[in-house]
Amino acid sequence: MQIGSLIRRAARQFGSAPCLTEGSTTLSFADFDAATDRVGNALLDRGLQKGDHVSVILPNSIECLIVYYALAKAGLVRVQLNVRETLANHVYKVQDSASRAVIHDDLDGLNAEILIGRAELASMVSSGRSDPCSVDRELDEALRFGYTGGTTGKSKAVILTTRGELTELSAFLTDLVPEINEGDVFLHAAPIAHASGAFFLPALVRGAHAVVMPKFDAEEFLKLAEQSKASATFLVPTMIAMLLEARNIDTAKLSFRRIAYGAASISPALMKRAEARFGRLFAQCYGQAESPMCITFLKPEHHDREASCGRPFSVVEVAIWDEKDRPLPPGERGEIVCRGPQTMAGYWNRPEQTAEAFRNGWLHTGDVGVMDEDGFFYIVDRKNDLLISGGYNVYPREVEDVLMSFPDVIEAAVVGLPDEKWGDRVVAVVTGRAGLDANALMQYARTNLSAFKQPKAIEIWPELPKSAANKILRRTVREQLIAALATTA
Repeated sequence: MQIGSLIRRAARQFGSAPCLTEGSTTLSFADFDAATDRVGNALLDRGLQKGDHVSVILPNSIECLIVYYALAKAGLVRVQLNVRETLANHVYKVQDSASRAVIHDDLDGLNAEILIGRAELASMVSSGRSDPCSVDRELDEALRFGYTGGTTGKSKAVILTTRGELTELSAFLTDLVPEINEGDVFLHAAPIAHASGAFFLPALVRGAHAVVMPKFDAEEFLKLAEQSKASATFLVPTMIAMLLEARNIDTAKLSFRRIAYGAASISPALMKRAEARFGRLFAQCYGQAESPMCITFLKPEHHDREASCGRPFSVVEVAIWDEKDRPLPPGERGEIVCRGPQTMAGYWNRPEQTAEAFRNGWLHTGDVGVMDEDGFFYIVDRKNDLLISGGYNVYPREVEDVLMSFPDVIEAAVVGLPDEKWGDRVVAVVTGRAGLDANALMQYARTNLSAFKQPKAIEIWPELPKSAANKILRRTVREQLIAALATTA
């Protein structure tokens, strides 16, 4: 089965029914099939060949989804990049992924053999060859790259295959959103380049109508949900918190039957508030770039198990292992590991790190967790100090490096404090020379970091706690910050 075949089948089955809407523009299933054919053919006519890597830097839009699935039809490898990242990160990932082409939102400073901006893309959508675009690939060939950061180095490209994509599709329709069907409306408000995009294909094959918000705004989301009679959506916990604070939260007439959420843990207090307003219709999914969106899921009826990330998806095997890769019994804390056809093929050009991640045939998630007697899993900590703020991964070292490039900063430690809205609230503690201005440093961070990586607060301490090996102890910094907050509460 090819991904393009799913699009063609949906066009035959659902034809003129609405498939995709952004603002006042709507494409039918037949329109979407034809548009992806035209863009796929245009990309091949531009000189790209099967297996070439193509970076895509586009905001939530009809064009973004057309490009994603045109690449699938054309046998090209999609490298999906988030428009919220900095230009420096884009440049690095385009180069690291060996992308021959970049399809972008008219950004300056990119470098690739083929650069396709908004105007050329619009021409491809309207004027590409209309004959079917169908370049088949093997199930285990690369379909797309997803980037994940590393605490000790640069972000790594994760190789994801057609087999994995079809497995994720089946897992969603079996476990996470089984009730989605023809006539339903799925509202895409979270970034399509991130988790929300994973829900487009399940909606498409069932004949559901996808409605896209270019950028999330809580009040506009509620208005659009009411107007479109949206029955399903995906949100990160930060977005849920924002919705509950919106002025029109109590008056909006909503039709949601399922709200999937993930990308970060959610506080029990926030979930209780959300269920009180929306009903018991939330379904959590836990995954990571190496096993996208598919490790465990928590059904709406199981949300009385506070802090649980649920049971394994039907197609995934999950366990808790100790530091010597031995399985642990229920109640014992260890690393969450998983295996199944949904996992990555490996890291691009990093065979040693691939072998380390797949020790003994299981994917090592890097998350510390525990399983109870009923087979429910709980994430209790994250290895390597990874933070998740507003549903986005934040790696402390990357933020620290930026802070330490500011004049008079000597050392820096970045930690996450519990926050009902953000999940992890990014906070920095630095040491520096006399005259170091925290406000100036904060402005520097805002200029040089993506919004979701920017510290919400910066403190200047005379020294940072260190281990016997003279390593900064981030955990101790975090404990001291929490203790200080407790004394002032």
